[in-house]
Amino acid sequence: MEVMKKKLSESDTTNRRLEFPAGSLWAFPMPHGQNSVEFVASDIHEQQWRLKVSVRNEGRYAKPWLKGEWGDYVHQKQLRKGDRLIMTMNDEENGERIYRISAERKHFGFWYSIDEQP
Repeated sequence: MEVMKKKLSESDTTNRRLEFPAGSLWAFPMPHGQNSVEFVASDIHEQQWRLKVSVRNEGRYAKPWLKGEWGDYVHQKQLRKGDRLIMTMNDEENGERIYRISAERKHFGFWYSIDEQP
């Protein structure tokens, strides 16, 4: 199930955090009284990335951020402004949630997986 598909901004690729779409928070239930949740997402090569979704405690709107190893993911995949991040989630029968992360780059009008490029 797709959790989010987001075109990356300059700040997403340079500030070691991603502005996380508030509409995707449903996939990351936070324990009562807490403003963050940690999870692991695997890429196509089964490399695991330890990530953290946080929302601010004050203010009118929840402004979610994705942190943790996000900066390392950006660096390894050489992501840049205009690339697209896709995150999916599957609920297993045992109740465990499995998250997947991937990135795409547009080339001549078509989106291509960054992980599958030579």
